Formats: sequence, C-alpha cells, structure tokens
Amino acid sequence: MPRTGKVPKRQIQPDSIYNSLIVAKLINKIMTEGKKTIAQKIVYETFSAIKEQGQDPIATLEKALENIMPKMEVKPRRVGGASYMVPIEVRGPRRQSLAITWLVTSARARTAKEIEVKPKNKPLMIAKLTAELTQAANNEGKAVAKKEEMNRMAEANKAFAHFRW
Repeated sequence: MPRTGKVPKRQIQPDSIYNSLIVAKLINKIMTEGKKTIAQKIVYETFSAIKEQGQDPIATLEKALENIMPKMEVKPRRVGGASYMVPIEVRGPRRQSLAITWLVTSARARTAKEIEVKPKNKPLMIAKLTAELTQAANNEGKAVAKKEEMNRMAEANKAFAHFRW
C-alpha cells in the first residue's frame, strides 16, 4: 500500500473478437503463467462449442455470471476478543470478479468423468469450461452452489449485522 495518495484502478482493454470487457476479464482469469494466447484459445473455442449447441456465447456468459454473482458475503470482525462473521453487501465490481473466479475454479475442479461431451482432439479445459458455463446459465453447477452457500452463510449470521461499520 502506498504511503501517499490512492492508486488508480487499471483499465483493461476489451478482447479483440467480441469487443467485450467481460470476455477480457474471463481470459485474464483463465490465463496461467502469463500465457494469454493459450487462454484466448481456450475461451474462444469454448464459445465456438457453445455456438455449436445453438446458443449465443455472450448471452450465455452474461446469464451464467448473473446466476453466479453473490449479493451478500460475510467478513470476520473482531469485537471484544471474539470474532463474528458479519454479513455485508457485495459491491458491483467485486460481485463480477467473484463470479468469474468461481466459474474458472469450478471449471478447473471438474474431472473428465463429469463432462458429458468431450470435444474431439481438443484440450480438456475447453470441455470443462463449456460444461460449467452451460450449467451456470441453467442455474446449476458448482459455481452456483458456491453462491448459494455464501448467501446461506450471510443469512445465518444476520444477527451480527449490527457489527458492520
């Protein structure tokens, strides 16, 4: 953290094919070890697989993210020697960031047995991401379960909401 002033938020460039910031953020989350071209290939081939299923890939991604975005989260607050999990509302950019992160981690956590249709001669990550995106758009899957678990925790700790400051 800097001692003086506030650090300005970096603006990312939209992706080249779909001209969308959400797709660019998804590519950056999938990227490992700085290999952006591989991450772009994974995302674009995932979108082509979704298009082969007869769906619009951008609309499917937006619907999936809308189903995954959490409304409330819990943060620990220390009050008088005890820690309480205090529910707080999640602001917009963090909601989107959490949704994309949960989507990518749940897609990576899938096994080959969980995927119904594996594309021929394609990397496994494309099939995993395709399956997770289509399931999240249908309001099911591991990422949606993570959101529901977060909302349940916030609901259970509603009694400690007065510790919010």
